[in-house]
Amino acid sequence: MQRRILIIDDHDDLATALDEVLSHVGHEVTIISDRVKALSRNDLESFDIVITDLDVESTGPVASMNGDSATCLPNMPVFDPDEKVKAFKLCAANFRRDEFDEDELKSLIATILDHKIRFVDRPDAVQQLHENIEFELPSAISLMSIVLDYLMKRVEKLGVIKPEQSNLFVALDEAFVNAVKHGNKFDARKLVRIAAEVSKHEARFTIEDEGEGFDVNNIPDPLDPQNLFKASGRGVLFIYNIMDEVAYNDRGNRLTMVKKSETRHE
Repeated sequence: MQRRILIIDDHDDLATALDEVLSHVGHEVTIISDRVKALSRNDLESFDIVITDLDVESTGPVASMNGDSATCLPNMPVFDPDEKVKAFKLCAANFRRDEFDEDELKSLIATILDHKIRFVDRPDAVQQLHENIEFELPSAISLMSIVLDYLMKRVEKLGVIKPEQSNLFVALDEAFVNAVKHGNKFDARKLVRIAAEVSKHEARFTIEDEGEGFDVNNIPDPLDPQNLFKASGRGVLFIYNIMDEVAYNDRGNRLTMVKKSETRHE
């Protein structure tokens, strides 16, 4: 099936590489050079996938995020003028408007992230970055696995963790599975929103689902002998033990986790 794909790229490295490979297999690719031009369009919701890769300092004044037209564009962070900040977002919020094909979307996301790693995320260019990464995807475990793999590579490159010594993978995997399984109940019509703010000092992750939410205080204590053989609660316990900061919103459908750099005291 031909898909409509929008790429917003102000430095034309990811856009050129992706245009070639995606157009070659029959997809319709549109390229825009900056966020302001993208916001001026009234057809953003017509694209199956929107990919944004921007240098924050080059975006100019931050446009309003109100209205449906901006939902697939990244939130532009407040930043230190001395930092090099980049904003990357992959949004497939409208991919579900046709009959959802998980394998097709999985293949597209894998291709996009592979090209970003190869053509944009070079180690010498990444070390001093402050990076905002966002995903807005239908609820599917296989999609979460691709995102998890990509985020682990990002925090590793920025020096936040040493993979062989970190359980960060476990915490993120638990959070992603909980959002898809318990939050959205595997309903691909509902979205999972994942945001990661990564610098050499820390990685801050936010995972939000469209479920009813829950009260974390009502989860059975997995350390209580009476709950020894109950699976519920163990994932949340893992998250609290692995991350440096953990917080749920009042509704219980948005989880924020912070992992401090493991090299900060070295």
